Amino acid sequence: MMKKIVSLLLALTLALALTACGGEKKPDTPAADPADINLYVLAGPTGIGAVNLRARAEAGEALSNRYHVTMTGANDEVVAAISNGQADIACVATNLAATLYNKTDGGVRVLAVNTLGVLSILANGTESLGFISDLRGETIYSPGQGANPEYILRYVLEGNGLDPDKDVTIRFVGEGSELLTVWQTEPQAFIMAPQPVATTLLMQNEYAEKIVDMTQAWDNISGGSSTLMMGCVIVRTAFLDEHPEAVAGFLTDYAASIEAAQTDLEGTAALCEQYGIIPKAALAMKAIPQCGLTFVSGAEMKKQLSGYLTVMFEANPKSVGGKLPADDFYYGA
Repeated sequence: MMKKIVSLLLALTLALALTACGGEKKPDTPAADPADINLYVLAGPTGIGAVNLRARAEAGEALSNRYHVTMTGANDEVVAAISNGQADIACVATNLAATLYNKTDGGVRVLAVNTLGVLSILANGTESLGFISDLRGETIYSPGQGANPEYILRYVLEGNGLDPDKDVTIRFVGEGSELLTVWQTEPQAFIMAPQPVATTLLMQNEYAEKIVDMTQAWDNISGGSSTLMMGCVIVRTAFLDEHPEAVAGFLTDYAASIEAAQTDLEGTAALCEQYGIIPKAALAMKAIPQCGLTFVSGAEMKKQLSGYLTVMFEANPKSVGGKLPADDFYYGA
């Protein structure tokens, strides 16, 4: 009998020791289920960062969520898709993000900046400028009258001591592709072009050169208070509130897609042609390094993007939807 009691005590002691040391299996914390995310992207630079994510999703690779990607060439389609809940996340221009935030009473949040400046000033066979102030008396062609390109151009000219209305002649075109024929009639004119139009102009004209990188010119003026941030990723606030883990997973997947675009130029260029982001892979190969691909989030995003939107607001309040977004616009800041 004594031996049985000792054996029982030893067994009980061993069981207690195993429990104390974690021998007893604790219930697993259930992992968040992957969500279905409808992602909308625009053709052009703001859509480049998503092509590797789209390719991985279509190949069935392991990702944080199930992604359904729609590409469009029209801002209006993205606005409608976000507004009616058809799109959960979208890649858009930063001022459009601010406008949507105001239009929907906080119905969207900005998750990250994905594109810096994509604008540059080109010359065709003229003597290189020593300073931007040397543009005095010249003619500059640009797209985007009453929109970001005009306000960016004015900010850079004014920051270099030029009055945009008196010291230069600015001639606006309806869209960037119209810039491709400017030098046929005015070979001495300067052209401010977005990507990939700028790269196309440089490839088509033997003596053409980029004389001003507008992103660098902006930085030289702002002194660190803002950065030329032209593209971003937004999410519907309702979707974020319902699926916070899915959104966090998206940011991980999307950051990896941006990194792949930066490191695998050839593969990304091929995908840009495949998905219609940029017409030809050869053009994309040359344009992508000039597209300012980036991934900036959190407090740094808020600091730099809010500064940029302030410049847009001061140029024209309508450019950001009538007022600057509140702090809750900036996710994770």
